[in-house]
Amino acid sequence: MDAPRAAPARWRSPTGVFMLVAGAVGVGYLLTGHLDHVTQAIPYLFLLACPLMHAFGHHHGGHHHGASHRDDSRK
Repeated sequence: MDAPRAAPARWRSPTGVFMLVAGAVGVGYLLTGHLDHVTQAIPYLFLLACPLMHAFGHHHGGHHHGASHRDDSRK
């Protein structure tokens, strides 16, 4: 039997390629036509990144809390 084919990656689909091209055009437009505005916004973007990293970054890494931590060395 043939295995079912997996769906193509999101960025390899026609919609994904369109989104990548549209994003590249938008970034190019911002950098060529509005570079002074973009450079003025950089400090605020760093300040915005701090709470976002705090909110979304705590669920990654090797933190173990309470009963969810198992000691596999006792076999």
